[in-house]
Amino acid sequence: MFIAIYEFEIKDGMKASFREAWLEVTKVIYQKCGSFGSSLHVSDKPNVLVGYAQWPSREQWEKDHNLTGEQYQKAREEMRNCLVQSKTVYKLEVSDDYLQST
Repeated sequence: MFIAIYEFEIKDGMKASFREAWLEVTKVIYQKCGSFGSSLHVSDKPNVLVGYAQWPSREQWEKDHNLTGEQYQKAREEMRNCLVQSKTVYKLEVSDDYLQST
């Protein structure tokens, strides 16, 4: 399994809009690109959110997925409008796993 960790610095007052757009983008990526989904986390830094995305492999994550749907494009643009900056902080291969659902 492959994990990508993202850091999103959000403009003041835009966190709610970013979260809504992030969810729409994430749903499309899950449905059309083969990801295992993602989670968004509030960090201890003001206006910084951290995303954790799981993929079956690095190769699947790196594919050019060419997403073109109108709803996806609109949500993607809204995410960009909310950002000061974003970056992929870590690209991780899982070596050991003991995450539990309960």
